[in-house]
Amino acid sequence: MRHDSRLSRMLHVLIHMDRHDGSITSDNIAKMLNTNPVVVRRTMAGLRNAGYVRSDKGHGGGWILARPLEEISLLDVHQALGRPEMFAIGIAIDHPDCLVEQSVNAALTDAFDAAEQMLLSRFAEVTLSDIARDFDLRFRNLTERPARTV
Repeated sequence: MRHDSRLSRMLHVLIHMDRHDGSITSDNIAKMLNTNPVVVRRTMAGLRNAGYVRSDKGHGGGWILARPLEEISLLDVHQALGRPEMFAIGIAIDHPDCLVEQSVNAALTDAFDAAEQMLLSRFAEVTLSDIARDFDLRFRNLTERPARTV
């Protein structure tokens, strides 16, 4: 099963957008993500509909943040992307009449639901500005390292 990396990729894009002066075209975002501009526009549409980004048309147009990073949580982005599945593992439905399969599926479903609720709660606590601050710290630490001598 393929992993859905839209959340991670869009968080990446939104942080870059915050650091970029002006709008960013779908073409430029597509190059950053190594994908097609149509995929970018389709994905960004959910963020636009939720009010986190806006698009400017015409020459010099592109995507721009509509809200500050402090006002956007991981949960917000996750929801704007259509609430992608959290886990790549799932239940089997090969023998729906089998009582063992039913018991296994009930236990797994309860565990998955609890884990998802915990994860969504954490997503609600983390803003994009938290991620941006972490980036700033990592960047500062990288640039402040003394040059190595060999």
